[in-house]
Amino acid sequence: MRYLLIGFAAVSMIALAQTPPPATVPPASAPAAAAPQDAKPPAAAPQDAKPAAAPATAAPADAAATSPVPSSESVFTGWIDFGYTWRSDVAGNFDAYRSFVNLGSGPKLIGTEFTLTDPKHRLFDQIHVRAYDWGDDPYSTLHIDARKAKLYDLRVDYRDIAYFDALPSYADPLLGNGIALNEQSFDMRRRFGSAELTLLPGHWISPYFAYDRDSGSGTGVSTFVSNADEFPVPAIFHDRTNNYRGGVRLEFRRFHVTLEQGGTTFENDQTLYQSGGVNYGNSLVPIFGQTLDLTDMLGAYGARGTSIYTRALVTASATSWLDVYGQFLYSQPKTTVNYQQYDGGNLYLQSQILFYSAQQYLVSSAAQMPHTTGNLGGEIRPWRRVRITASWTTDRLHNSGSSPENQTLTEGQTVQQQTAALLESSLVTNYNQAETLVYFEATSKLTLRGGYRYVWGDANDAVLPAEGLASMDSVKLRQNVGIGGFTYRPIQKFSFSAQGESASSGSAYFRTSLYDYQKVRAQARYHTGPLSFSADFNLLNNQDPQPGVNYDYLSHQESLSIMWSPAGGKVFDFEGSYTRSDLYSNINYLSPATEQSLPSNYRDNSHIATTLFHINPPHKGAIAPVIVAGGSLVISSGSRPTTYYQPMAKFSLPAGKHLTWFAEWRYYGYNEAFYLYEAFRAHIVTVGLRLTR
Repeated sequence: MRYLLIGFAAVSMIALAQTPPPATVPPASAPAAAAPQDAKPPAAAPQDAKPAAAPATAAPADAAATSPVPSSESVFTGWIDFGYTWRSDVAGNFDAYRSFVNLGSGPKLIGTEFTLTDPKHRLFDQIHVRAYDWGDDPYSTLHIDARKAKLYDLRVDYRDIAYFDALPSYADPLLGNGIALNEQSFDMRRRFGSAELTLLPGHWISPYFAYDRDSGSGTGVSTFVSNADEFPVPAIFHDRTNNYRGGVRLEFRRFHVTLEQGGTTFENDQTLYQSGGVNYGNSLVPIFGQTLDLTDMLGAYGARGTSIYTRALVTASATSWLDVYGQFLYSQPKTTVNYQQYDGGNLYLQSQILFYSAQQYLVSSAAQMPHTTGNLGGEIRPWRRVRITASWTTDRLHNSGSSPENQTLTEGQTVQQQTAALLESSLVTNYNQAETLVYFEATSKLTLRGGYRYVWGDANDAVLPAEGLASMDSVKLRQNVGIGGFTYRPIQKFSFSAQGESASSGSAYFRTSLYDYQKVRAQARYHTGPLSFSADFNLLNNQDPQPGVNYDYLSHQESLSIMWSPAGGKVFDFEGSYTRSDLYSNINYLSPATEQSLPSNYRDNSHIATTLFHINPPHKGAIAPVIVAGGSLVISSGSRPTTYYQPMAKFSLPAGKHLTWFAEWRYYGYNEAFYLYEAFRAHIVTVGLRLTR
């Protein structure tokens, strides 16, 4: 498909670049009488009206067949960049390079944007097309807009993502033994597609229909979890979700209504397998003198789901001083899951001190999850300098399911144990949030704002019969948040704003949730002539002092950016930014091996910089070369010191009125002080042409 798209765009640009000669104007037999200055233009004739009879002095038929006024609209306008990319041999870890960059060699459709216009406005008025990075790139996009005034509006989007993640140091409990293997790695393709057709846009009633699809497939490595060990094994993944929806938008003078009905289908299949050989897993310590291993394994997991949902949205300007809005969404997903597992080797059931050589495990489950979400809000303007906004949000999920399971353990030809069980599970969550903000224009240059947010909810889950560490749980959520901020604009060229939140919680759903936190953000902007300057500051400080949690988290970053374009960029312009980021996290976790509480400390201090120069060298005539140079870098220290460099340079030279030649070089260099085997270096060179029309 990528080569077809490249060829189609290139041929279209070349063919349509041939502009037909303008039509000749036939001589007039007599000058027309001048219309009075205050005369109204004649009304446009309907499309199905017959033309009026030609006067006796009309021009011959062959001359009248050609319009005396050439069309001012160009049928085709746009540009296309295509070329070829060379990648040097990757020095260092190729899997790390693919996880971060994943660019290869070959022909490329680097990008294109063009517009097709129908001067006669028959099937369409205009079609806009945008496409970027086609040709084995990790992220390719396509967007199409087609519209005809007051009849239809069609939007189509497509994205193709190569998702590769196989950092050797991640999810590798065997790293201490010299084995570099990411036990949660993926090599997948994800594809997203969406299309929405709106009929009668601009009318008071406008129906629409839409379809969205998300699919993924690929291979990777995952773990087969036995009772006393984990075994990394190959995995095959496949999933897809389809979303069908349609509705109507009602536009009135003082309010808007959207009514939508939709449905989804969901499929997710995963397969784990071990075929031949001996897999000793992650635990190499013998149990009662025996070493555990896995020799054969096949596990197949399949999930199927459907959902019907209803959505309603209303916005209204009730009076000159009151605006209100509301949204309601109800869905009831249904899901079924089937799992089949067959495994063999020397395995161990820890709860009964039982060794077995083969296992058969079958599970079938079903669940229903009615889900209701709603929010209401409004804005009140009681006085000229005061605005008050209020909102309320609720989200309620009730999930109930059942899961019959059968397990058979054998040793040789003897059945050691055969069990059957029926698990009943339930999950109920209720989340609510209410917020009120007041905006006060103290002066024409200063605006103050302040408010209060209250968050509350509860969650309950249970698995019966009770088994394991989390068979039953019940938590509550209570949080009080104070909000404040201001915006100050002393002169038109300068503005400064700051906002902050401070919260106190009585409980939270998760150990890493925001609990007692402070959040601050400040921004400054200055613009004058060729110079623009901005500065940003962000801070988040969070603590959860509950016994057993003791979570501390602190992050802050400061950013500066500048844009300089002297003399309107005739000679050069410059863009630059710098960010300093610091992060600290400290929390206790439960060790899976020993079931003891251990501290987890993480710290990162980063410097991030980006520069970009656009240079227009002196030239003679119409051929004006352009040089773009710059790059980015990341330097971090702390728990995982890392350096990453990405310089680039690009040179472009016009080769004609509609043709430009360009060449680009990029360098990718990555290094980690503690994981030297993950470093990589690579050069990317691209040479191509741009056609414009």
